Amino acid sequence: MPHIIVADPIHPDGLARLAEAPGVTFEHPGNAPAGTLAERLRHADGLIVRGTPVDEALLKGAERLRVVCRHGVGYDLCDVPALSKRGIAMMITPEANAASVAEHALMLMLTLARRVVPLSEGVRRGEWRVKGQSSTFELGGRSVLVIGFGRIGTRVARLCTAFNMHVMVHDPFIPAGTIRGAGYEAVDKRDEGLARADIVTVHIPANDKTRGSIDSAFLARMKQGAVLINTARGTLVDEAALEAALRSGPLAAAGVDVLKVEPMVKPPPMVALDNLIVTPHVAASTAEGLRRMALDAAGNVVDYLAGTPDRDAIVNGEILQEAERSSATWPNARSTGV
Repeated sequence: MPHIIVADPIHPDGLARLAEAPGVTFEHPGNAPAGTLAERLRHADGLIVRGTPVDEALLKGAERLRVVCRHGVGYDLCDVPALSKRGIAMMITPEANAASVAEHALMLMLTLARRVVPLSEGVRRGEWRVKGQSSTFELGGRSVLVIGFGRIGTRVARLCTAFNMHVMVHDPFIPAGTIRGAGYEAVDKRDEGLARADIVTVHIPANDKTRGSIDSAFLARMKQGAVLINTARGTLVDEAALEAALRSGPLAAAGVDVLKVEPMVKPPPMVALDNLIVTPHVAASTAEGLRRMALDAAGNVVDYLAGTPDRDAIVNGEILQEAERSSATWPNARSTGV
């Protein structure tokens, strides 16, 4: 009988999904037996994590483990090569939080455009009238560069279009015709888009090629007075370079939901700047998003162990290919086609 461990708290509906699965036992933070997670994994076939790192040390005795699912889309806390070496599938919940994160990106754009935070703080101090001319601006008519045209980036582009913005997209992995067919301008050379965009919003994963890529050179190529939005990963950004760009140009402002070090132990110096908005990695954590991620994480693990996995949710696809070769049930693996 397959046994699943939920390492971190998830929405109750996700636990209910596990409880309804026939022939499955599971444990979660509310009913976990004594012992460390590593010890308990010795008897587990599946693992669901949110913020728990999955590394070599944790996996050492997990001989039965067949699948790990990350409650979300970022899996930088999981050692995928270590999982692949052991024949363990790494899964995510690809669609579950896309709408929530896209809305958060738009919220950051609007909040910075209309200077909501300083104006609200002024009212609290008793300041009702704005001295001189307002420095706020409309999103309509502005140009936005969407870097990364995946599940989140595509939604951000649609929302920006609804605000009558000119949408440019840079993604070297998506054919230009696909981008143009969706109604957006395809930008082949990223730097050209940076020079033209009033707002740059980043929606790419953190990996060996992208970590630290938003550096001083990237920021120097941005349009004077532009705004940067990052709801992806804090490790994409050189925070010292971002602070310098916010202090002396070219950036007018930035809105980020992520920092390089999470959870934050000590606020980085840039957090003190008035033209920066920081939220504590909550873009995906709407009531709806948390429920969808919990349901999808539970469903992914149950389906994988039943031999009917969702191909689109598997990060290390070579594991699925090996499983298909060794089991008659695995050809039932499905793809959503999204």
